[in-house]
Amino acid sequence: MDRITALLAGRIGAGVIRHVRGTAIFQRSLPAKTFALLLAFLLPPVAAAETFKIATILPDGTRWMEAMRGGAEEIAKRTDGRVKFRFYPGGVMGNDQTVLRKIKLGQLHGGAITGGGLASVYPDAQIYGLPFLFANLDEVDHVRARMDAVLLKGIEQQGFVSFGFSEAGFAYFMSDDPLSTVDDLRRQKVWIPDGDEISRATLEAMQIAPISLPLTDVLAGLETGLIDTVAASPIGAIALQWHSRVRHLADLPLMYIYGTMILDQRRFARLTPADQAITREVMGRVFETLNAENRVANRQAREALAEQGIAFAAPTDAEAWVTGVNAAIEDLGRKGVFTTDRMNELRIHLDRLRHGG
Repeated sequence: MDRITALLAGRIGAGVIRHVRGTAIFQRSLPAKTFALLLAFLLPPVAAAETFKIATILPDGTRWMEAMRGGAEEIAKRTDGRVKFRFYPGGVMGNDQTVLRKIKLGQLHGGAITGGGLASVYPDAQIYGLPFLFANLDEVDHVRARMDAVLLKGIEQQGFVSFGFSEAGFAYFMSDDPLSTVDDLRRQKVWIPDGDEISRATLEAMQIAPISLPLTDVLAGLETGLIDTVAASPIGAIALQWHSRVRHLADLPLMYIYGTMILDQRRFARLTPADQAITREVMGRVFETLNAENRVANRQAREALAEQGIAFAAPTDAEAWVTGVNAAIEDLGRKGVFTTDRMNELRIHLDRLRHGG
């Protein structure tokens, strides 16, 4: 019992309370039940402990999981155990869309999800990942410095708390066969994630019929020959062990991959303002650190893939890869897959960088 509680118990437990009725003053001892109720009323409420159940397709043992677990430990320590996290990695709770459904049902409280995975929550969250949008990382940095806050605000307006984006790098086509031309790619069995409308439209614009599989089935698909070509960042290919099933990488950035961790806003609101601030501070720092680390890790992963014998070659007809894709993206915008206003904003930032504006 702390000092304030002891003092209250000693003073009120002595049971002297005065009531004025006309001119008469009565003194009597408080019954135990009344004393308990009064004590509960006078003492400040103690915040209940919250454990956030977080699912992700990220495999356990990756740097992402290590960093999030480290952040969770710091939060638990700084909140005296009032805020805890329980992680379900490796896709055991399903893909991003399944995780979002379970959050809606209250079975989970959050997830570490890709930008594309958030499309059903906030369509504009996926625009950084549009194919052939960025030519290099300088363009990525220029746009993100101006638009991250806008997109994160949009996510929060849809009922989720987010802690910032962390890049996973550029995705490249990787295959067991050389991918020197778009015709080479058309002869492959190319994988796309379940429900990825943008990837499907992109490949169909390149006259490719993709094969849709959950992320958790891709390695088996490569092993059995159901698919033979994937798109992944270097660190992603290694983390998911896809690198062991490919021999060639088409060295043309296909799309920028990034992710974030979201929490259900209603659940997060149960925390005291102080505990909310601690959670935002720590997890925000975790994702900022991951963002920087993953850039370095992707460079190292490229070197590791080359050392393993994977051949890097830029397509000889890179322009043909892009032909038709821009038109497909415009069509997706008209269909409302993302908003044209936000896309136009992004293009303005890119144009100013590219043309010195």
